[in-house]
Amino acid sequence: MNSPLSYKDSGVDIDAGDALIERIKPFARKTIRDGVLAGIGGFGALFEVPKNYKEPVLVSGTDGVGTKLKLAFDWNIHNTVGIDLVAMSVNDVLVQGAEPLFFLDYFACGSLDVDTAAQVIEGIAKGCELSGCALIGGETAEMPGMYPKGEYDLAGFAVGVVEKSKILDGKNIQKGDVILGLTSSGVHSNGFSLIRKLLERSKDAMPKTFDGIPYKQALMAPTRLYVKSVLQALKTHPIKGLAHITGGGLIENIPRILPNGLGVSLIRKNWPQTELFEWAQKTAGIDDFEMNRTFNNGIGMVVVIAPEEAKACMSTLISLGESVHQIGEVIDLNTQDTKSNLEQEVRVFIS
Repeated sequence: MNSPLSYKDSGVDIDAGDALIERIKPFARKTIRDGVLAGIGGFGALFEVPKNYKEPVLVSGTDGVGTKLKLAFDWNIHNTVGIDLVAMSVNDVLVQGAEPLFFLDYFACGSLDVDTAAQVIEGIAKGCELSGCALIGGETAEMPGMYPKGEYDLAGFAVGVVEKSKILDGKNIQKGDVILGLTSSGVHSNGFSLIRKLLERSKDAMPKTFDGIPYKQALMAPTRLYVKSVLQALKTHPIKGLAHITGGGLIENIPRILPNGLGVSLIRKNWPQTELFEWAQKTAGIDDFEMNRTFNNGIGMVVVIAPEEAKACMSTLISLGESVHQIGEVIDLNTQDTKSNLEQEVRVFIS
């Protein structure tokens, strides 16, 4: 006669899942904000749209961390990828002019390691706390046979709100508007498939540090959260458009907010290249165009604003802790000069 088999015998440890929930509750409590009616623990989280909005429009975003997770596994660094997860979604929501309200995460693994999962989710809670949104729910999925030992996957979902009359859609952007670049904290969460190849290529000659930071820490630095500073700037400056510089870099993300017929001209010398990005470009052997299409290359968020408003907006953002550079301007693609340089659908010119 066959002996009894429990769920734990098949690889799913319910007790470990319960222990994780108890570990993360204090992290989640730190993110509670106005509007939360019911958070972690129920079948569904409840959130009330803030009453100060007259015509609230909800804005949603979802994302993951990508192959940066492979380095987290290899180097046993798990406390930053949760911040990455939050940042990738809340920064996307932000570019519509929206205030992030709440966040939900999905953590999937083959066998649940409570300590590792707790580090990840503590990072998620930290990202929520730094961006002013509540961590009100999520899912921890233990699926034996789906993931190699020691590995996991992450996904996240953010919801924000913006007054209908204040939605940023870029429709008012025009020729001559200024492009401000807010510096990134590093590679953020895009381009790591190439970064991992470059690490293999440099394994016998890897720099020990980038700008004084041990190279592993520099590469694992979490995506910068621009939410609080940019929301504050939006209150006092007529910003016309925002672009979160993620996959596709400056080349492909800025055009997403431009009206038809417009492009941008960026002056590469107007913002510094860090040692990390200098190493990446040199090791990969790629030109400026490819570099700015693969990585954020030092600019994590772009602000488009009228030239007469640019200086004041820069001052505000700097006072709020951002490092800001005037990196270019909006141009008319219908002029003869730009027509001769236009290749396919590219609308960003680097000089």
